[in-house]
Amino acid sequence: MVSQNSPANGTLYTPHWLTSVAIFLLGALSLVIPSGYSLGAVVLFFAGVGLLVMRRLPQFTAQDRWVIAALMAYALVSLAEVWWDAQGSRGIDKPIRFILAVPALWWVIAHPPKLAFLWGGIAVGAISAGSWAGWQKLFEGVSRAGGHTHVIQFGNLSMLLGVLCLAGLGWAVVQRQRNGWVAFMLLGAMGGILGSLFSGSRGGWVGFPIVLLVLYRAYGTGLSPKLKVAAIVAVLTAGIAVYAVPQLGVQSRVHQAVSDVNLYISGENRATSVGSRFEMWRGATLLIQEKPLVGWGSNGYEQAMAALGEKGVINQEAAQYGHAHNEFIDAFAKRGLIGLFVLLALYIIPMRLFAKQIKADNLAVRAIATAGVLLPVTYIDFGLSQAFLTHNSGVMMYAFLLASFWGIYANLTREANPAMSQS
Repeated sequence: MVSQNSPANGTLYTPHWLTSVAIFLLGALSLVIPSGYSLGAVVLFFAGVGLLVMRRLPQFTAQDRWVIAALMAYALVSLAEVWWDAQGSRGIDKPIRFILAVPALWWVIAHPPKLAFLWGGIAVGAISAGSWAGWQKLFEGVSRAGGHTHVIQFGNLSMLLGVLCLAGLGWAVVQRQRNGWVAFMLLGAMGGILGSLFSGSRGGWVGFPIVLLVLYRAYGTGLSPKLKVAAIVAVLTAGIAVYAVPQLGVQSRVHQAVSDVNLYISGENRATSVGSRFEMWRGATLLIQEKPLVGWGSNGYEQAMAALGEKGVINQEAAQYGHAHNEFIDAFAKRGLIGLFVLLALYIIPMRLFAKQIKADNLAVRAIATAGVLLPVTYIDFGLSQAFLTHNSGVMMYAFLLASFWGIYANLTREANPAMSQS
């Protein structure tokens, strides 16, 4: 059941203020200070541990347990790889963060935040990322804006914050200060997307049509034909403008990708950015065929790829990387079919559960459901050209945003349908 002191009842008590501030920080500081994504997450984790110590865990529905199971299964399979691959303490760092997100989820279910803090934090984070990326690109003269993390991680996470702002428009339009909130969320969307463009991280652009499809399913089907046409024209115009403005660097990055593909096909140069990815995928696929069930482990993968490079099966440039630059191929090669299965579960289980309310009459519920669907959708996209969960930023943002979204979603849906709290 939802607490009588929940924000939905108009009053914020100390635990709900703590959740609200922590979730605001999770979005607002994620990309603008070193490890900014960790600050709010740490607060949520310790608060959740406090519930366990005091034996005041909330009641869990079957759906809550599925989300927790997805987080735990991915973490445990990854930790099993760490053990049998003899990686030592260095290997447990990222898998254990998925386990740490579980107490955070408990806390958000028990003490949900005021939604203005969630959406405001995401918008502040997106605007800050886009502004900083613009400063780096246009004034400092860097070739690709990267913030405090790898350029690919920065660009894709900036894109994530931007598209989450678009999801939040459903909540914004039913607020008292509707015009201000809508403008703020649109500014956040623009900032987040610009941050991605300034980073030159092409992987985040590939899946943007799928993002638009999700947003259409959530909000677009009820629009009048005129508004649908206007939206299509606006998207196409924005796309053409982004491509045409040389300062954004999009045109050069697209041309470079086309050139890389042509050079790879012709065999003239297979060590380009795109060509090296093709070689990594080819090498990893060969390794998968040898150990399809449990994989090679991270250490075994690096050694086997180096051997393929020495034999000339793949080029030396591709052989030196510790991952396959594709989340799914990387999981399959290192952890076998079991690893691929739990990775898919980590994305698909939350996506399907959130999707149940993507057409909810309550626009606050619909906004959270849309954000919950977009989180794994964008990560699937990012994972096509980068092993996103091999980076702390990728792990922390997915695990703790999922915990936050699900805790809020669980409360909102139980309010709308109290019978769900007994399921």
